[in-house]
Amino acid sequence: MNLKPSENTKIYGMENFFNELVGLYKQKKMPNKILLSGKKGSGKSTLAYHLINYILSENEKYKYNLENLSINNNNRSYKLLQSNSHPNFYLIDLLTDKKSIDVSQIREMINYTNKSTFNDMARFILIDNVENLNKNSVNALLKIIEEPSNNVFFILINNNEKNILPTLKSRCLTFKINLTFNESLNISNSILEKNVLEFINYDLLSYYNSPGEIVSLFNFAEEKSIELDKHTVSSFINLIIENNYYKKNKPVKVLLVNLIELFFLKKYMTTNTKTSLNNFYHKFIKKIYNTEKFNLDEESLFLEFKSELL
Repeated sequence: MNLKPSENTKIYGMENFFNELVGLYKQKKMPNKILLSGKKGSGKSTLAYHLINYILSENEKYKYNLENLSINNNNRSYKLLQSNSHPNFYLIDLLTDKKSIDVSQIREMINYTNKSTFNDMARFILIDNVENLNKNSVNALLKIIEEPSNNVFFILINNNEKNILPTLKSRCLTFKINLTFNESLNISNSILEKNVLEFINYDLLSYYNSPGEIVSLFNFAEEKSIELDKHTVSSFINLIIENNYYKKNKPVKVLLVNLIELFFLKKYMTTNTKTSLNNFYHKFIKKIYNTEKFNLDEESLFLEFKSELL
């Protein structure tokens, strides 16, 4: 199951937000600076792509289907947005192997907004993972969003586990996207077209899981032919570390770290040595941060966790 937001032709769990934004657009009241904030994997980027497609495909043969909130595969804007080649769309995201969104990316976008277009359609600037903007990038962005060019809309995606500068947030209309555990399960069931709880051991799930995290877990297990209903958190973590599945695979590394945090939570609730466990947890999280910050090898870190706690 592909989770790439630009390729999702259906929208799940975001219907109310989508309809609200469409209503604002129809009334010509849609703000030109929108911030979608919520947990990673909740569907924020997919929501943004559906809104953009709805507006850009208004006059196309296979325009956005408002009746069932879906995109036709023959939709011209859909194809162009997938390849990031639509003349009225500009994407900024964290580049591979980069720690932050560089100011040069913002400057290139500013050059794009200053150029004239061949049509009178709205133009969209989508900035994903906006929490990764560095100080210089934010300052450059603030200048352009305060007085944007005519008919240019900025949509910022914030994974709210990390904060963004108040100066940036205060200039946007914020939509806070929060899903309950049951909502995440229902959305995951719709995406996978099966009952998640019949295939995944409940021990592997957290009340903070987003649909994206659940589907990623399922996809990873399917790729490696792993039976998730046969594994607990401990055995699954052990499997990933022993087989080095996390190496050179950022999504699996993120999955592993999330599972380790879930392990700590469950262990904390049942152990009598809470202080020592809590100390180990904070040291481990700090080491994780340092391995990412300084691009260090994480193998010894995960092996230490395995030997100490598994």
